[in-house]
Amino acid sequence: MADVDQGSAAPTESSPAMDSLNGIDTNGTDAAVNATVAKFVATPEGTALAYGSLVFMALLPIFFGALRSVSCSKSKSSSDMPETITSRDAARFPIIASCTLFGLYLFFKIFSEEYINLLLSMYFFVLGILALSHTLSPFMNRVVPASLPNKQYQLLFTQGTGESKEEIVNYEFDTRDLFCLAISTVVGVWYILKKHWVANNLFGLSFALNGVELLHLNNVSTGCILLGGLFVYDIFWVFGTNVMVTVAKSFEAPIKLVFPQDLLERGLNASNFAMLGLGDIVIPGIFIALLLRFDVSLKKNTRTYFYTSFLAYIFGLGLTIFVMHTYKHAQPALLYLVPACVGFPVVVALLKGELTDMFSYESSEEVLPHTPRLTHYPTVSGSPASLAASMQGPPSPPWRRRHTPTNM
Repeated sequence: MADVDQGSAAPTESSPAMDSLNGIDTNGTDAAVNATVAKFVATPEGTALAYGSLVFMALLPIFFGALRSVSCSKSKSSSDMPETITSRDAARFPIIASCTLFGLYLFFKIFSEEYINLLLSMYFFVLGILALSHTLSPFMNRVVPASLPNKQYQLLFTQGTGESKEEIVNYEFDTRDLFCLAISTVVGVWYILKKHWVANNLFGLSFALNGVELLHLNNVSTGCILLGGLFVYDIFWVFGTNVMVTVAKSFEAPIKLVFPQDLLERGLNASNFAMLGLGDIVIPGIFIALLLRFDVSLKKNTRTYFYTSFLAYIFGLGLTIFVMHTYKHAQPALLYLVPACVGFPVVVALLKGELTDMFSYESSEEVLPHTPRLTHYPTVSGSPASLAASMQGPPSPPWRRRHTPTNM
């Protein structure tokens, strides 16, 4: 997961620090002069504003994504069906993430950043529009008066004729979805043309919220495996190498939240950013969302574990920023977030005598509560909902589902 970084230049500008990371040779005297000119010393007010804004923005997708994950887990709509992460997925994730991270590092070393970021920008342009549209949809349904006409549409692509006709795409949407898509497209064009940090954050927040909402851990043990593996991953790639910092600063895509430390001096045109990787939001966020669903399953009208883990996240992120600011070095946020987000709820469960209940809770049972309980699932991708659907009749092909962005 990308680390918390104290200050970086604007994505479109070059700096001696970036030159050294990318292996560009510069004259020693010129580099010293440029470093003096480019060096920006943030004021205490600007630093506090930047850090406070990052913490606030990180909390938004966790809080609202966790709330939406509860309704998502109870939804019978295929468009809102969550993706369940099993213990096997959790064990493999740090290895896959490491290969992907190192691959990106090699690409940035071998090929031109300009062309790589151009391709990535177009890819995240499409994903960002879909993610932001999905994020705005519930809000739009509440704001738009029910008296306004809301027409239903269907986008259908078929292959062949007669009895051999086969559906390729069958996408259903309505007028409100189109309005959300139009707003998201405007933000996407703004991001592509200007790479403005506000547009970047709108997409980043959407990715994070969708991730917390739609990625479900099946139990607490799986969450501990995932967070433990990424705990080691984050420490190694930040402290052991310069790979994480290099990719985070070279990667021009909305995979991180940024906030300028010179906003008070330069306004919206500020260019010296503090950043927080989306992984440091989504990974603890899906664990916090799991604990909220566990709270709901207890049926005690309390949210003890959710609020405990939520406050633990605030504590861990605050500690990360404090250490980073003290030692003037980028920090792996999961180094502080994982012990806090796992340790605090476990201690509370131990004190309340509910530790066994916590670790025996299965989130996947909440997806379809009336599905007959099975002792073993066949080897299929997806959640037990897929099996339940197949028991009721012929499974509908994946392309009949409404597309919902689930990743960053």
